Amino acid sequence: MNFVEELRWRGMIQEIMPGTEEQLQKELTSGYVGIDPTADSLHIGHLVSVMILKHFQRAGHRPVALIGGATGMIGDPSMKSSERNLLDEATLRHNQESLKKQLAKFLDFESDKPNAAVLVNNYDWMKEFSFLSFIRDIGKHITVNYMMAKDSVKKRLSGEASEGMSFTEFSYQLMQAYDYLYLYDKLGVRIQMGGSDQWGNITTGTELIRRKVGGEAFALVCPLITKADGTKFGKTESGNVWLDRRYTSPYKFYQFWLNVTDVDAERYIKIFTALSKDEIDSLIEEQKVAPHLRPLQKRLAKEVTVMVHSEEDYDQAVEASNILFGNATADALKRLDEDTFLQVFEGVPSFEVSKDDIASGIKAVDLLAEKTSVFPSKGEMRKTVQAGGVMINKEKISNFDDEINTSHLIAEKYIIAQKGKKNYFLLIVK
Repeated sequence: MNFVEELRWRGMIQEIMPGTEEQLQKELTSGYVGIDPTADSLHIGHLVSVMILKHFQRAGHRPVALIGGATGMIGDPSMKSSERNLLDEATLRHNQESLKKQLAKFLDFESDKPNAAVLVNNYDWMKEFSFLSFIRDIGKHITVNYMMAKDSVKKRLSGEASEGMSFTEFSYQLMQAYDYLYLYDKLGVRIQMGGSDQWGNITTGTELIRRKVGGEAFALVCPLITKADGTKFGKTESGNVWLDRRYTSPYKFYQFWLNVTDVDAERYIKIFTALSKDEIDSLIEEQKVAPHLRPLQKRLAKEVTVMVHSEEDYDQAVEASNILFGNATADALKRLDEDTFLQVFEGVPSFEVSKDDIASGIKAVDLLAEKTSVFPSKGEMRKTVQAGGVMINKEKISNFDDEINTSHLIAEKYIIAQKGKKNYFLLIVK
């Protein structure tokens, strides 16, 4: 597999340094991507860089994932409007361990092959580096003029809301350049990859390697991913879409991918899956013929959910989705854990009902037309029941005065009432 060709058809190359492709075709090459450890989980904004490393390893090269423990203590100014909070070492170490577990789902760290993935943390080589040694041995090789010419610096300094840039942040570019030099020397790394916002920092690294040791190093960056409407990719109303289920459940994760637009699905399936070109082209054709069936979104959601979570999580997410939009059964409803249950019915009109009413048994008509206002009147409910349009927990009720009792409770405190095919109501029993 030709790594550069693979990335090119997937739309994952924005800029590439001359000679990069020749280097990769010549020999097994080590290449790295830097990952900011500001949280103990990756979010889907990180996935582009992670997929680059995955394709890199698939092409027979050695991926190096660099956790930016030292640079994370400073904060990269690239495309940021303000300085970020700094983290302590204990937090960074915890985050590093968590991120390695997630990366292991994409990269093979355990193999005895020469291209087994490697995880490093730049804190390990920066922590003993004295300030005097750094400015003497590294700083003298890169001029301030060179650093000021970088877009990441210029944009920050010229921004209307900018309060300037601290020396700490300004030094970030030089620290990242030193990372490249260190990995070039210790691990034989010859290429650094990342998002296009990193181009300035990466090329400073190649320049430092050239000036200090006369070496040749390469760079490749991918476009920053946005939605078709130009808004930021990976953000929802509740914030980032995380890979850790503690922050984004597999159900919500699956739903994010399932609900992308047709235009975005066509781009994302190339970037966020390892499906072949033929398979993706076939799915794109299917989408054109029957867009209402959404084959692209369904396959994208499956591939990414299985890759990040598991096949079982994917199956459960599909089953949970079918509760609202398909012909799910009462059993499927009862199998949901409480968190997923509440996410499925998030935003559905809800009513509180006394547990005493349910404990002693209550007629469905009294529950839905008197204790709550699912129906405006008993007469309307009677008509809807006769037409087969009322369900309790996904099961049709045949008589408007059927008894509802504690056996109907889900997780001991919920009942789902349904009026027609699409109108759901959540009854919270307290």
